This record gives sequence, C-alpha cells and structure tokens, in this order.
Amino acid sequence: MEKKNIDWAKLGFGYTKTDSRWQAEWKDGEWQEGGLIEDAEFHLPESACVFHYSQSCFEGLKAYTTKQGDIVTFRPDLNAERMANTCRRLAMPAYPQDEFVRAVVETVRANAAWVPPYGTGCSLYIRPVMIGSGPQIGVAPAPSYMFRVFVMPVGAYFKGAVKPLKLRVSEYDRAAPHGTGHIKAGLNYAMSLYATMEAHEEGYAENVYLDPATRTYIEETGGANIIFVDADNTVVVPKSPSILPSITRRSLVYVAEHYLGLKVVERQVALDELKGFKECALCGTAAVLAPVGQIDTKDGPIQFPSGMEKMGEISARLRETLTGIQMGEIEAPEGWIVKIA
Repeated sequence: MEKKNIDWAKLGFGYTKTDSRWQAEWKDGEWQEGGLIEDAEFHLPESACVFHYSQSCFEGLKAYTTKQGDIVTFRPDLNAERMANTCRRLAMPAYPQDEFVRAVVETVRANAAWVPPYGTGCSLYIRPVMIGSGPQIGVAPAPSYMFRVFVMPVGAYFKGAVKPLKLRVSEYDRAAPHGTGHIKAGLNYAMSLYATMEAHEEGYAENVYLDPATRTYIEETGGANIIFVDADNTVVVPKSPSILPSITRRSLVYVAEHYLGLKVVERQVALDELKGFKECALCGTAAVLAPVGQIDTKDGPIQFPSGMEKMGEISARLRETLTGIQMGEIEAPEGWIVKIA
C-alpha cells in the first residue's frame, strides 16, 4: 500500500486529520451498532452533558509497521479494560471490550496509508474517546453517549525523547484522596493544565506530583508514570491507589523481569529517596520511555548519576526491548501483538 506523502523525519506529536474514524452511540439503554464514518466533527447540542459536568474519558494506544512489514497494535485488550473501569467510575456505560478492540482494528485498517513506515521512529496514535453527548442540565449522568476512535500519525511525544528531561516537583495536586487519579478521565488532565503550562514557562518538561494526602510520596507526572532504578539495578515502581495504571509501565515491568532478568519492586517511593536512585524515566503510550536527568525540589535540584546527556543503561535496555517487541524485532509474549494488516 502506498503511504501518505509525509516528511516522517519532521513529524511531531499532534493532530492530523485522517480518512476514517469509528463511531457508536449509546441510547435507550443500549449501545447501537457502530461503524466507520468520514465526518471528523462531533455534532452536539449546547446542553450536552460533557459541556457542563465533564463526562468524558479517553484512551491512548499505538499501531506500528513492523520489521516484517505488518501493521500491528499493542495490547488493545488492556486499553479496553481500562476504559471500561473508567466508565464505571464516571457513571458512564462501558463500551463492550470486544467491540472496543474491533473498533481499533477497523479504524487502523481503514487508515493504513497513514501508518508510518518501519524505521521512521513514528507510529499511528489511536485515540478512543467517550463523551456524555445527550442533554443534561440537572446534575446527573447523560441520557446518551458517543464513543469514537480516531487516529493520527505522530512522532516523539517529547522532542528528543532519548535526551534526559528536567522536571520539577509540583506544588499542585494532580488528584484528590479517594478521587479519580486511577482512571483516565478528561477532568484529571484539565486539572493539570495550569500547572503544566507553568512548568513549561519555567523551562521544565513536566511536573512530578506527590500523593495528595501527605505530599511525601512520589506518584506520577501529568502525562506519564514514573519509574526509578536503584544502585543495585532494581527497577522501582511507585505504588499508590491514585496512580493511573499505565499499560506501558505494566509491560515494562514484565520486560524487566522476564526479558532482562531484573528485579522489580512496586512500592511507595518517598520524595526524600530521590538521591538514592541512579536512573529515572517517564513511561506511557505517548512517551514510551523517556529518561529524566534532573528533578528540582523545594530543597534544591536532584541530578541522577545517569546525567543529562544520555539515557541510563537500564532505561535504555528497557526501552530498546519494549520497542523491539512492538516493532517485531523481538518475539512478543502471547497476546501482546494484534496483527491488523
């Protein structure tokens, strides 16, 4: 198949309108049959619940062209499961998980010409989204919902993603105790935007958020989970009920243990432990794994021994192995890769 005429080397992480998207509607107490459409616009009444009470959630995953020339996607069943969990927390009807995977596959297949070629370092980003589309002025769930999957070709989330980033510990909270930090709700990201823009203005790539109850434990950043490597090469993963369960993080944990033979510990990580780690990295669908060289705290900057010039050894091995699995260069665990075309 002939690919779109795109300068892949200059592609950033942003929206590009592609040919087709999947849409389905929930009304009268059930999901209607979904299908592919060409209209890239939502058509909603001014009274739509999403505008007033923020009933919205989304997912993010990617499709790739492998070394063998196949178009594949990575663990879409886990995205389907996570979105279903999010919907339940937001009093929204979960889209059937098998239909979610079908929608992803059909949307990518319909936009195959937009999937970047192997070796470009780019991918096709897949964005499933659900909103409360029906009219609702009283404080209550919407009477109807819209589910959509759309896609776009993207480059790296962070410019120069393998060059270490500088972060800061935020004075703001990302989530409330017993709140919605563990689900992928649009409202969580709206809460972080002011702090994110402030961080960017001050020269930081991202904020590090602390636990909302005691503000002593590290949780995650505004758009990605965070992991550490200690002096013994143990991968340390922060654990908290208000951290979003990243599919990339879950996959990296498996890679660390089963491919690289590393020890992994998931536990609470105190802020005052930062100086004891030799590597730090952000992980998520968009970033995959991006190294962190420095985190600024109110008591001063903390620089990791891995430095600001290159990715640490363990982080590099984790990234190379996971991307190798995604690109068909390394054999994947059963069920991780779904072939589309």
